Amino acid sequence: MTQNKILLVDDEPAFRELASRWLANQDYHVKTAGSLDEARSTLASFDADLVLLDLSMPPHFDPQVTLNAMDDFAGRPVIIITGHADRDLALKAIELGAWDFIAKPIDPDMLAVVVRRAITKTTLERELTELKQAGNSAQGASAYIGHSMSSQKVRALVERIAPTDVRVLVTGPSGTGKEVISRTLHDLSHRAAKPFVSVHCGAIPADLLESELFGYVKGAFTGAEKDKVGLLSLADSGTLFLDEIGEMPLAMQVKLLRVLQEGTFFPVGGREQKHIDIRVISATNADLLEKVREGSFREDLYYRIKGVNIETQALSERLEDVPVLLQSFLQRLQSQQTKQLQLSPEAVQWFRDQPWPGNVRELKNTLESVASICPQGRITMEDIQLLYPNGEKIRPTSVNLPTSDASLDEQVRDLEIRLITQALEKNQGNRTQAAKQLGISRQGLIKKIERYGL
Repeated sequence: MTQNKILLVDDEPAFRELASRWLANQDYHVKTAGSLDEARSTLASFDADLVLLDLSMPPHFDPQVTLNAMDDFAGRPVIIITGHADRDLALKAIELGAWDFIAKPIDPDMLAVVVRRAITKTTLERELTELKQAGNSAQGASAYIGHSMSSQKVRALVERIAPTDVRVLVTGPSGTGKEVISRTLHDLSHRAAKPFVSVHCGAIPADLLESELFGYVKGAFTGAEKDKVGLLSLADSGTLFLDEIGEMPLAMQVKLLRVLQEGTFFPVGGREQKHIDIRVISATNADLLEKVREGSFREDLYYRIKGVNIETQALSERLEDVPVLLQSFLQRLQSQQTKQLQLSPEAVQWFRDQPWPGNVRELKNTLESVASICPQGRITMEDIQLLYPNGEKIRPTSVNLPTSDASLDEQVRDLEIRLITQALEKNQGNRTQAAKQLGISRQGLIKKIERYGL
């Protein structure tokens, strides 16, 4: 997926450096500017999806001058960065069209939520347009690419259930196309012209998830300066995609169950009942029935979201899909650059021979890496060997399995501790990157770190 672009405008170099580095670690493409003039110049060549704007900017350091410059960022959500003394001005900025404001010192988790909400809302129409351009319903179903029997079954099932409102649970390993399937189900449904709202249940802190989903009313809690529309309301008449639903806290599961049963909810701090009409599609790489047995996932919610279960397979179980996946990715790469790209037969065979522990996502990233160093447009084994000497296979991280007489639970615990420790060391303590390497959510990793006292 394309990285969302953020322009950070602040006159403090240290803040720009730290904030831009943190946002980059959240998979955003960030550029910074130290003044309004520099921001205008940057936007000429950097089509930002979002602007983070400090109120007091040089050379005047007059918030009113900054407010007068709001029109320069038209078409993009602007989040105002403010000191506590500037709160009234920040509210005025919102009246002038700013998306939200956030006060210094900035809480990283709050910043992540505010940024994600702003980008999600403003990119919905663009994503819908791109989905429509993908083609008619028959072409849309082919978004899940592959010749294998399992891929054909997935496409056939998607085509049959997409026009209905049946709830769908998409399961399978990370990187196997669960979100592609979910978006295709929406695109082929009668709700296609309405929003597709994606919520990563493990990425939003547990104490913020309720207000993110349900929204809140002014005064519901400290800092609730105005009413906030929740993601459930944003998805009204459309599709709500609950990614990694297995990471949803139990308390939130109870409240979601009520929404699914009755189609109603109350915003946080509100007394007016809201009614919504949404289709719910969920996805997880976890074994939900095992979580039900453990008591970490409600059985009644499991059967509410299950409806039809679409299961994806690891790429290693359908390696015959690799060549057609490569061709599709090459076509996308070619549309982004001028040179034509081809794979030599030997290169195709090399890709075909890999185990791909990271599945389709890893295949795509590896192809993009090799294509980036290919000078002539024809990818050969010579190019591959620059990144993978001697044509070595890509392998999962090697782990010494426990051989003691300890119980299975103890051995699993020791193995998880070892894998987590290795991932954190490899990524210099960066939990977001370590979670990606392990194929779990950041929140899931934090829970394991706390559980094991690491």
